[in-house]
Amino acid sequence: MPERYFAIGDIHGCAEELDRLLGAIAPRAGDTVVFVGDYIDRGPDSRGVIDRLLAWRATTPARAVFLRGNHEDMALGYLGRRGHWGEAWLRNGGAAALRSYGAGPGMECPEILEHIPREHLTFLDELSTHERWNGYLFVHAGIRPGVAWDAQSEEDLLWIREEFLDHPHDLGETVVFGHTPHRRVVVDRPYKIGIDTGCVYGGALTCLVLPDDVVCQVRLGDNVIREDRLTTAARRRT
Repeated sequence: MPERYFAIGDIHGCAEELDRLLGAIAPRAGDTVVFVGDYIDRGPDSRGVIDRLLAWRATTPARAVFLRGNHEDMALGYLGRRGHWGEAWLRNGGAAALRSYGAGPGMECPEILEHIPREHLTFLDELSTHERWNGYLFVHAGIRPGVAWDAQSEEDLLWIREEFLDHPHDLGETVVFGHTPHRRVVVDRPYKIGIDTGCVYGGALTCLVLPDDVVCQVRLGDNVIREDRLTTAARRRT
């Protein structure tokens, strides 16, 4: 069967919606599922999201790729590991993540680490920054236009917004990204496709299926999986 790539947008602690989406897309052997990051923070069950992803990775016949989002990066920084802007984590949704582990922002870091399973920390430590396939580049936030790939900074891959969103680039690949929530999938081919549709804010958790150009979505609190052509589900960023 032809290889397919499934790209899943920002989850932000929405474990039930993740369950429904993974059950619906049913990837098979030879497929790849790439998650563009921001598994934790803001939503009700950050711990449950990582529990589900670890269990799913152990049983799926597909190849699984997990990218680092800026929220994982902040969490790692806060926990004294390889991350940045840890001082901003709690006020950017990190307190909700700590609550899901039975911890609190008043705890010192060593005590917090006692509440987080070792396999969760390993999962966070091992997240990648990017993935490539068949003319597509998967990253969390985007890339800096006008800068060669080898000169891109990790901070831009995790944090960039308007400089990427509002301008074309010349990397020769379509960048599939999350990070900046929109009400609908953003399509600006050949430059970019945005798949963060703000599930945690009352929107939808989105999966883009390539090369079929299909979008599967589940809205926050919903049991229904909606499937559309990419051109139907999207809006063009202007």
